[in-house]
Amino acid sequence: MPRIPLVDLAASYARHRDTIDAAVRAVVEDTRFIQGREVGEFESAFAAFCGTRHAVGVSSGTAAIHLSLAALGVGPGDEVAVPAHTFVATAEPVTWLGARPRFVEVDAGTGGMDPDALKSVIDRVRVVMPVHLYGLPVDLSALGALATAAGVPLVEDAAQAHGAEFVHDDGSVVRAGAYGRIGCFSFYPGKNLGAFGDAGAVTTSDPALADKIRRLADHGRATKYEHLVVGYAARLDTLQAAVLAVKLTTLRASNQRRRELAAAYRSRLDGVGDLVLPVEPANRRGVHHLFVLRTAHRDALLAHLQEAGIGAGVHYPIPLHLQPAYASLGYRPGDLPVTEAWARECLSLPLYPELTDEQLETVVAQVRTYFERV
Repeated sequence: MPRIPLVDLAASYARHRDTIDAAVRAVVEDTRFIQGREVGEFESAFAAFCGTRHAVGVSSGTAAIHLSLAALGVGPGDEVAVPAHTFVATAEPVTWLGARPRFVEVDAGTGGMDPDALKSVIDRVRVVMPVHLYGLPVDLSALGALATAAGVPLVEDAAQAHGAEFVHDDGSVVRAGAYGRIGCFSFYPGKNLGAFGDAGAVTTSDPALADKIRRLADHGRATKYEHLVVGYAARLDTLQAAVLAVKLTTLRASNQRRRELAAAYRSRLDGVGDLVLPVEPANRRGVHHLFVLRTAHRDALLAHLQEAGIGAGVHYPIPLHLQPAYASLGYRPGDLPVTEAWARECLSLPLYPELTDEQLETVVAQVRTYFERV
């Protein structure tokens, strides 16, 4: 394990050990491992945190997207607008449903879906699904206006953005997952709100959609042995809900610590080499799931940091439109140049609430050392 890991799950567990152990023990003793009371309690608490009327716990962030698109009726012949710079899980459920992902260029400054690029394809898509990349909300006003004008729903992939906020022109604030028709969250262990395995949730203020998604996640059930539709096995386990409920109580403080660490990185790395540091527009409050900078020296800097025992990483080196799995869609290198530049240059530095100031200074020193030598 690197001396300073990219993500430190052991430190996260140590921070919550007593309360998590007690919560898990309660589930084990109760033996309601499927649909125990902790699931409903977590769903209510997470909906309140996000500012929506409903949250439906599901088995993963990918399942959240799959169930959401299925509930909206996406199917063969449809296209879904997806940013080309994101993890493949954003696009996979589109394909599973027989639809086609329409990969959209991203903004040069933030890496999120570019509203100007969406304009050229909006008339062809059934759903607009931007990603709040690295924990920073996309331009929801611009993207939402385009979706509304086209009469198509906006589904937020908020897998990396638990607690991120978008500020409207009138000063009102909406949290990630509460702006669009549906919000999709992942609780993969390394996320800002991480489970002890795969888990996810769907947020919405539409009760009919919430009921439909809940039914789809549980084999299409109306009662134990009556199945109204063909559904899936995609429920949230009680054990995961118990863990998530504990961690949710500290999420605000954790996100604030991430903001402090990101600000420290920015101040200490400003003007170093050719680094392009992450930006945060005035109307968006990110939660810094990752601290991603850009440099033409990405691969060499990555190797230097890893050799120094620092667990830097790359999110994401191959754009979706150039993935072998999507070769049949006919995209070629150069089709989405901004996305491709992000893929060549992006580098993630260690950032998590338990990262100490001393560890951050070590990372900064090694980045500076590299650029002093080139």
